[in-house]
Amino acid sequence: MPALLTVSSTMMCPHGGTITAIPGQSRALAQSPILRGSDTFVVGGCPFAIGPDYSPCITVQWVSTATRVQAGGDFVLNESSVGLCLAATQAPQGVALILQTQPRVEGL
Repeated sequence: MPALLTVSSTMMCPHGGTITAIPGQSRALAQSPILRGSDTFVVGGCPFAIGPDYSPCITVQWVSTATRVQAGGDFVLNESSVGLCLAATQAPQGVALILQTQPRVEGL
C-alpha cells in the first residue's frame, strides 16, 4: 500500500518549485497532519516560462486521491495520488512530484 502524505512530505512542481501544504484538519496525524485532496497547496519558486513570458506554477489541484481512507470527511492523499500544478490562469503545467513522505502509515 502507498504511504500517506503529511505536512512533512516533500513535493515539487515539475520545474523545481517547492509545494507547501496548508492542511484543513489537524486531528488525523502520522507524526504530522495527514493531507487531503481539499487542502490548500501553494507552489513557490517555480521558474517556468513560456517563451519570454514568466508563467510559474502557483497551486496544485489533486485529481486522484486515496479511494478508501478519509480524514475529516475527505479522502486523503497517498504516494499514488495525482496532482496538477496550475499557473495563475489555471492552466495545467505538469504533474506534482512526490519526493518523500513518512513510511509508517499507509492507505488506499
